[in-house]
Amino acid sequence: MKNLLLIGLFAIIFFNMGTNAQTKTGKKGILLITFGTSYPEARKAFENIEQKVKTHWPDVDIYWAYTSGFIRKKLAKQGIQMDSPSEALAKIGEAGYTLVAAQSLHIIPGAEFHDVVHTVKGFSLVQKGVGKTNMGRPLVSNHEDLQRMARFFTQQLPVSDDEAVVLMGHGTHHDANIYYPGFQYYLNDLSDRHYVATVEGYPSLDNVIKQLKKEHIQKVTLTPFMSVAGDHAQNDMAGEEKESWKSQLEAEGFEVDVVMKGLAEYDEVVMIWIDHLKEAFDEL
Repeated sequence: MKNLLLIGLFAIIFFNMGTNAQTKTGKKGILLITFGTSYPEARKAFENIEQKVKTHWPDVDIYWAYTSGFIRKKLAKQGIQMDSPSEALAKIGEAGYTLVAAQSLHIIPGAEFHDVVHTVKGFSLVQKGVGKTNMGRPLVSNHEDLQRMARFFTQQLPVSDDEAVVLMGHGTHHDANIYYPGFQYYLNDLSDRHYVATVEGYPSLDNVIKQLKKEHIQKVTLTPFMSVAGDHAQNDMAGEEKESWKSQLEAEGFEVDVVMKGLAEYDEVVMIWIDHLKEAFDEL
């Protein structure tokens, strides 16, 4: 509802600017949309994505939007201004772009992704001058995506018989949480030592710990199944508090290693998002 109100507001503000935008028919732009992060060391993942996007579309302007109002407010206090998707789309329309390809940097097509889809698709209906908007799929949304990610992790983080890798996903109460246990099935096709668990969904860390004990695992490598190694990775996964995944695993007797690297820092993973953006861009 909040996004729809913002769309309506910006449509009124820029209504009279439509004729100027229409004089630049066919001008294309790219909008990259993510939850966001306030960790400076994690933002290098977004810099990597932008560099790859620029390589593929050197003559197209790139805009960014953060969906998290909390993150935007926190960054604003640091003097860093980030737009919401509605704000970014309004600026794009004002700048005269008539064709916009938006790429979600979310992992699964959950509630937040669908909110963004409604915002992006709705904007072309109310923003005068914006002729068409297309939305790229999130990281894993079909069979091929899941296969590519399973191959990537099993090759990127190989293990021996008494070792295992545990990926920390966010999880959600949305029906799309099914992608996490679904992804586990794809991992199982290639390895019985790679697991995915979630912070807020199923499977949980407790579910995975049972499997680790059953398989007599001695050493566990933790790494985020998230676009950036932000707050969840730094604190919930690898923090020193007793509730962190690292501390819980150590309390269960496992040796724990951490790979503090977001998915967007891996070029192979970024290429999946690039492929999805290409689909959206080519259909403009």
